[in-house]
Amino acid sequence: MPTEPAGQVLTAAEIFDLVRADLALVEKVIDSESVASVDTVTTISKYLQQSGGKRLRPALLLLTARFAGGDAAGGENSMAVQLGAVVEMLHVATLVHDDVIDVAQTRRGRPSANVQWGNHICVLAGDWLYMQAFQVALRERNFHVLDLLIGLTQLMVEGELLQLERIGRIGITEADCMELVDRKTACLFSACAKLGAVAAGADQQLEEKLGEFAWNLGMAFQLIDDMLDFVSRESTLGKPVGGDLKEGKVTLPLVYALDQATPAERALVETALQDRNYDRAAFSEILAMVERHNGIQRTRDRAQQFTDRAREIVSEFPDNPYQGALFTLTDLVTERDR
Repeated sequence: MPTEPAGQVLTAAEIFDLVRADLALVEKVIDSESVASVDTVTTISKYLQQSGGKRLRPALLLLTARFAGGDAAGGENSMAVQLGAVVEMLHVATLVHDDVIDVAQTRRGRPSANVQWGNHICVLAGDWLYMQAFQVALRERNFHVLDLLIGLTQLMVEGELLQLERIGRIGITEADCMELVDRKTACLFSACAKLGAVAAGADQQLEEKLGEFAWNLGMAFQLIDDMLDFVSRESTLGKPVGGDLKEGKVTLPLVYALDQATPAERALVETALQDRNYDRAAFSEILAMVERHNGIQRTRDRAQQFTDRAREIVSEFPDNPYQGALFTLTDLVTERDR
């Protein structure tokens, strides 16, 4: 098992305190960069910005930048702050498009943007956010930053396409799940850490190491998210529990359970996938089946493997408060309830 860093392990509040001032600057940049010449786009952008979210991705970028020796000299104009805004805007753009594709009704406890403004407008608003994020990134005049962001965007789009191809299919494998988790979540976490290293002027070796750390963190994060879709509460999750299966998605807890499912249990899942609701196949019955066949625990154990690897990498880094913060992030991801 990885050892804890020599310094004091921080609490969640202490982690965000380390970059709270920087995050406030990121918010200011997002606010100013979310104004379009078309009022509807501005309104949607502001709605999305005000809908909450933990700002985990910009916080990760800022923490890695600080760890690598960077600071926020230059205030809003510092590269770390600007890129923090870029990754959050890209993340929000993906959420807008995801909600359109999934015909989602809620996001972070509020009506999703597509419910408020319709699919056509939201697709275009998501496109605008993507391009505005790249507009901000372009101002850094750094080809490596653009390479990272373009590669990231292609991976995320490919992940969405793969997911669409697999919607409604019961024969999803563990490898299929890992491929999607990589492309939809882990690659963004990794890019955040790499961009933080670039903003700090770190060498390629540290950039790659931080990217590997964050990739493992992202894999754990998404697997826990998939698990919580079964066992959390809607008030905590910010969206309906059991939403993945209702949208035709077979995630890792279900894949593990189906390995040992009886024909009757398998038929129950197929009914839910076909109907896209729980009228004929009750979610409570499917959840009981997933728990009975250890789908929840096996997913948590798999997430822990990625967490352990992330901790091993952090333990190799020099001891400082930001190393402690990165180490503690691994616990927060695995132990979170939403």
